[in-house]
Amino acid sequence: MTAQKNDKNSRASGRPTLNEVARRAGVSPITASRALRGVSSVAEALVLKVQEAARELGYVANPAARTLASAQSHSVVVLVPSLSNQLFVDTLEAIHGVLRPQGLEVLIGNFHYSRDEEEDLIRNYLAYQPRGLLLTGFERTESARRMVEASGVPCVYMMDLDSGAGLHCVGFSQLRAGAAAAEHLLSSGRRRLAYVGAQLDQRTLLRGEGFRRALQQAGCYDPALEVLTPRASSVGLGGELFCQLLASQPQVDGIFFGNDDLAQGALLEAMRHGIKVPEQVAVLGFNDLPSSAFMVPRLSSIRTPREAIGRRAAELLLQLIGGRSVADPVLDLGFELMIREST
Repeated sequence: MTAQKNDKNSRASGRPTLNEVARRAGVSPITASRALRGVSSVAEALVLKVQEAARELGYVANPAARTLASAQSHSVVVLVPSLSNQLFVDTLEAIHGVLRPQGLEVLIGNFHYSRDEEEDLIRNYLAYQPRGLLLTGFERTESARRMVEASGVPCVYMMDLDSGAGLHCVGFSQLRAGAAAAEHLLSSGRRRLAYVGAQLDQRTLLRGEGFRRALQQAGCYDPALEVLTPRASSVGLGGELFCQLLASQPQVDGIFFGNDDLAQGALLEAMRHGIKVPEQVAVLGFNDLPSSAFMVPRLSSIRTPREAIGRRAAELLLQLIGGRSVADPVLDLGFELMIREST
């Protein structure tokens, strides 16, 4: 009798209910809910029955109602600065592969490298009481930091490391990656080394800082060989900055680009102008995007573990959501120098 009353009330809008889906599939409402959320403990045969019943009825879940009923949603919020960068696409795919089988929906927010946009996204998403947060890096507004801390929602930070902040994070040292780039170019006999960075998010600046420190230690740092621009990183921009740098500093014999798309643009411009790489100037990229190994010449780059970062960050978040203890809150996944023809 109670179930019929609830059904009647929830059908005020004329939409099919979860109880109706469950009855048609011959399962309990709880099982129907778990099946539709993709919880792995539900038998495949039952999942198919529930999905078929939902299709026949035209049922669409109401996440807002589910949140009100349980005082908690079944979603995890993932905030990234770009959806056009392959780096974050690979990371998101890995996160989805871990969380979806656990019945968790992945809500993706793109803040376009804007701390104010990220603050707005955090404020809006926290209103839906997510089960967890996956945030990119540590650079955000003070207001955003306070909201995350006050929410009590489990949070894991991706892409960078901060062992002193008491936070859970998965990534690698941007400083060490920048230093490794300098050391590689120095080991090949280059001495007039430049750093070209765009977008100028914290990670790009940290890579440049690591590069700078290694050059200072080697006694060959020249501030005139740093090219930094807040413009969005792209192949076209890389070619443009490469030409500008060589026109003003023709003595440059090695360049570390803060992202592979910039380095790819430099290789294309070098080919267009007859500049020999690496004979005249060595070119080193960062992130090792899939196309870099097929450039002419093949682009040397620092490979970052973007897929592993997404997977391990999601696994760590599941531990926190489940209230399980975490042995090491800081996971350093390192990086790999891929030496190819351009250096």
